[in-house]
Amino acid sequence: MNYCKIFLKPKKEESLLRFHLWVFSGAIAFIDGKPEEGDLVEVYSSGNTFLGIGHYQIGSIAVRILSFLPAVVDQAFWIERIRIAYGLRVALGLAEADNNNIFRLIHGEGDRLPGLVIDIYGDTAVIQAHSVGMHHARKAIAEALIEVLGDALQNIYYKSEGSLPFKAVPGHENEYLLGGETGTVHIALEKGLRFHIDWLKGQKTGFFVDQRENRLLLEKYAAGRSVLNLFCYTGSFSVYAMRGGAATVHSVDSSSKAIALAQKNIELNFPDDQRHQAFAEDAFNYMANMDSRYDLIILDPPAFAKHKNVVRNALIGYRKLNAVAFEKIKPGGIIFTFSCSQVISKNDFRLTVFSAAAQSGRHVRILHQLTQPADHPVNIYHPESEYLKGLVLSVE
Repeated sequence: MNYCKIFLKPKKEESLLRFHLWVFSGAIAFIDGKPEEGDLVEVYSSGNTFLGIGHYQIGSIAVRILSFLPAVVDQAFWIERIRIAYGLRVALGLAEADNNNIFRLIHGEGDRLPGLVIDIYGDTAVIQAHSVGMHHARKAIAEALIEVLGDALQNIYYKSEGSLPFKAVPGHENEYLLGGETGTVHIALEKGLRFHIDWLKGQKTGFFVDQRENRLLLEKYAAGRSVLNLFCYTGSFSVYAMRGGAATVHSVDSSSKAIALAQKNIELNFPDDQRHQAFAEDAFNYMANMDSRYDLIILDPPAFAKHKNVVRNALIGYRKLNAVAFEKIKPGGIIFTFSCSQVISKNDFRLTVFSAAAQSGRHVRILHQLTQPADHPVNIYHPESEYLKGLVLSVE
């Protein structure tokens, strides 16, 4: 096929020669042709050397590279990439497992499909596009999913409202590409625990798949402890704490809908268990008024910073949040603290938590340094695909 060609300024090809997957608009010298957003384009050096093929988009990230070799991006291309990704999830024991049918199948750049996220909930795949090109390719991607997963897949839902960096065609922001469950909530299995998944109205694709391994770790620390789960959303950390033998578990979220969902998940796994209580309240307000009853606190807030220009304010928010936890947790307590903001570096997050610890004057030790799980792989050439960072802290 004949694609429009993008030529880079001198020396701007170096990042692509190191297999970085983004071409920034400032690196472009000129464009041969008039590509529309979402079109496939070829990228060349100033010396006319082929560098890659990818999706074109207006904005700071002008091209997301799909292949560094000449390639035809046809149905066979999508099938191959999805088949490779699925094989990894099988090898990880997440797909085709008796005790688990929740996992991320495609993690954007980590699976060499920048701009694409696919999460699996039992027999349902939920697709999100973060680029115009992936939005245009959604039906081809759905067909490739059917080819790879076969009868194991009964529903494919395309959900990109709120995630697209552009205005999608009205009526196509959210749509079923296969099947179509009549209910909005589905029950799926994560490491032997059941969860209600609301992919139609829930945040992201309906569930925070990326905290699975960290929830399992929390379970090991929960026995006999009084647990506070702040920003609880679906209550998944609370469910794992219950299975781990926590004495009491309190879930807090400012959203009454989230609290209702957390309660449903507790009831689904531990019916009539009186150890759990839920509170629809702002997390900062709750912490300001709470006593020192807790000896395990989970701080898993939504992204405080989605853009670099608000990083400073986000770090102040993380410091304040952690400072109160350090001040009020019981001696010998454990804090699980996280940031899911991609623009917050691991070092900045750690320094912020250090500042909060120093402010409290308490002795604090790092027990674990946490990140995203293996079904959210980080492309070694594209460090931006790493976003989740966390610390498990012992507080005397």
